[in-house]
Amino acid sequence: MMTYSIIQKSQLEGGLRLDAEYYQLEYLNLVENLNSLDAVPIRDIAKNPKRKFKPQKGKTFQYIEISEVDLSTGEYNKKEILGEDAPDRAQWVVKQNDVITSTVRPIRSATSLIREDAQNSVCSSGFAVLKTERVEPEYLFVYLKSEPIIKLLDRKTTATMYPAVTIDDILDTKIYLGNNKAREEIKNQVIESQQELKNAKILYSQAENLLLEELELKNFEIEEDLSYIVNLSDIKSAHRIDAEYFQPKYEELIAKIKMQNIKSLLNVIENIQAKFNPILEPERKFRYVELANINSSIGIIDGFSEVSGEEAPSRAKRILKDGDVIVSSVEGSLKKVALVHKEQDGYLASTGFFQFRSKEILPEVMLVLAKSLVLQMQLEKQTSGTILTAVPKEAVKNIVIPILPKPTQQKIADLVQRSHSARQQGKELLEKAKRKVEEIVEKG
Repeated sequence: MMTYSIIQKSQLEGGLRLDAEYYQLEYLNLVENLNSLDAVPIRDIAKNPKRKFKPQKGKTFQYIEISEVDLSTGEYNKKEILGEDAPDRAQWVVKQNDVITSTVRPIRSATSLIREDAQNSVCSSGFAVLKTERVEPEYLFVYLKSEPIIKLLDRKTTATMYPAVTIDDILDTKIYLGNNKAREEIKNQVIESQQELKNAKILYSQAENLLLEELELKNFEIEEDLSYIVNLSDIKSAHRIDAEYFQPKYEELIAKIKMQNIKSLLNVIENIQAKFNPILEPERKFRYVELANINSSIGIIDGFSEVSGEEAPSRAKRILKDGDVIVSSVEGSLKKVALVHKEQDGYLASTGFFQFRSKEILPEVMLVLAKSLVLQMQLEKQTSGTILTAVPKEAVKNIVIPILPKPTQQKIADLVQRSHSARQQGKELLEKAKRKVEEIVEKG
């Protein structure tokens, strides 16, 4: 059914916007609801502190990029960078309880609440930094993550190739303040959510530490050699002549692993081939997983896009099964590793992954092994190519894996299960807080 809206000349936002998309009925209703709630501009309750970052040569800093913010939870990863290597876009210093939200939209509507661990970190120029003055930072964080407000900000984007909003667009957006009791309830839910998300990472870290301690790799360090000698016979047998492949650090790791009970990876797992063809089911709706949908901190699938069989990308050729472990084969993304849970059984996945189905070890243990240096360094060694460097599918036969005792495997599996459960609980608490905001803004 066709919908339309009639706009008076006096409503044309001062003549700055004439495009019909800007005046869609959905947007007008949201604005009307906020006005009826006596909402105020965000600039009335928050300001942009404009703490300009000045890199110093020889000193490191923690950097937050838009691509490193989890869109569902707002979690962020920090990268340590030397001052002389600072990218041009490293511009703003952030403090605890700042709220940062991306101005690049709608591709990456990323919003985070800065906690103590990121005090004095630096964020990309693609973020607007907000310091709250009259409301709880947790409330502003949830408000900017709520679907109606994301839509209103996306509405304000300009340009076509690189759509974006300005800091003024964000500060001019209306915010409903409600009452202190409601905001306090939302604040507590956000705090509880973030504690669960933190617990998830702690539990996963415990699982990885247990694995490395069992393998005597906990404090394993490798010095980078400036030069090394390789026999011609080794070059011939490997069919490789690139120096990176023969770095001694790889052999040192393999030697350490071989002190354990090891087997060839292909004797332990089934390497599922990418043979599914979704085009044969053109009307079927699939949930499609690619590298961007992997949360690499604890190894979970954290999102999908919905496609029909006829619309599926040519690389969508894997059907996932509960208990599978998918591992990125692309250099630079090797840490994109995830365990498939039962609710993700039947998801469609990219050929950019290996798909391991465990025969002899628990899936959770396979996950931790794949994310640890045990497999990461072996995969890194096998990468090849120039334009797109990746691990060839036949290279898996060269990888070995240690077999842990069953009691140790069970302990690791329990920690991973608790980690993933804690994260799910954290997400649900955050969603509950968002729904409270959304119901008010959408219904008025």
